[in-house]
Amino acid sequence: MEHNIITINENELTFESGETILEVAQRNQIDIPTLCHLKNTIPTTTCRICLVEIKGYPGLVESCATKAEQDMIIFTESSKVIEARRDNISKLLASGNHNCAIRDFDTTDWTSFQMGVLKNDGKDELCPVWGDCELQNLAYRYQVKTRGMPLNECKYETERANPFIIRDFSRCILCGRCVKACREIQVNNAIEFGYTGEDRKIIAKEDAALKDSNCVFCGECLQVCPVGALIPDKSFRDGRFKDTQKVRTTCSFCGVGCQMDLFVQDNKIVKIDGADIDLPPNNASLCVKGRFGYEFVASSERLTTPLIKKNGKQVQASWDEALDLVAKKLSSIKNEFGPDSIGVLTSARITNEDNYIAHKFTRAVLKTNNIDHCARL
Repeated sequence: MEHNIITINENELTFESGETILEVAQRNQIDIPTLCHLKNTIPTTTCRICLVEIKGYPGLVESCATKAEQDMIIFTESSKVIEARRDNISKLLASGNHNCAIRDFDTTDWTSFQMGVLKNDGKDELCPVWGDCELQNLAYRYQVKTRGMPLNECKYETERANPFIIRDFSRCILCGRCVKACREIQVNNAIEFGYTGEDRKIIAKEDAALKDSNCVFCGECLQVCPVGALIPDKSFRDGRFKDTQKVRTTCSFCGVGCQMDLFVQDNKIVKIDGADIDLPPNNASLCVKGRFGYEFVASSERLTTPLIKKNGKQVQASWDEALDLVAKKLSSIKNEFGPDSIGVLTSARITNEDNYIAHKFTRAVLKTNNIDHCARL
């Protein structure tokens, strides 16, 4: 049986018809960097970081959009490739407020630039994704500097008009990942490329704020952004250098069983991301509740001890005392007024198992179908 064979960095590899060079490389643990590529979406070739050299081809090609062909000989880190990547990374760094100590200015220019960035951020520190930025990582990897490149002022103010996502247009590199995530992964169609030329930006409905658009705040765009253009309006960005434990778990908000990663600091959830893109059933996607609905877990208003009313006041009680009182009251009401005089209200913030037990208790013990839940985030 004849196999489809290509050679990447002197490694002979098989490929399936229709696979791109990038897909073949990733499947074989060969790293080709990219900033605009998003798995399971249509390539846009906007970042030009995934360029590779193919023997016999006159120029470099984007590996994310170039199909593998029989007997191709490919080099992913040749001198031509590295030079092109450095140039493209340098241009991206110069495109906005990337103040991660990579950009190379004269002292006066750097101070002026830094002060302007801090004013825009409203903070006296470096970029909120410093240390967790794909562009920064690539700049260090390829030792890119930007000396001599002009400063590009951003004409769009940072959007903080919603409680979930901060949109910093000054750091947007227009890679298009957020647009692909919104339109092709979640199919919400809330954002798109708007305007042309130097005015180009990612816009929501008629360039409205996200809160006034079709956005459902699933946060898919937030998770795929490779830079600091989209960041959560949560405490994690202020404590990102603290010891953080990542815990894989199952979302309990509904019955789908979405897999998620909790980022925990000092026994408190500070951030949630969807788990691995190849892990069903959600393949890294989450809804607004799954991604942002976690602050109640560590709320100071949560009850830690049962309360019962005595002499018109709520007082602490043991579980046995509280459960005996509830059982007594429910039995009394059921015997006097019938089971349908009782209603049970559960919560979308508890697990499916807890809600199932509540459902069984309501129908099997209380003998009523009056059960509902509050779905408010």
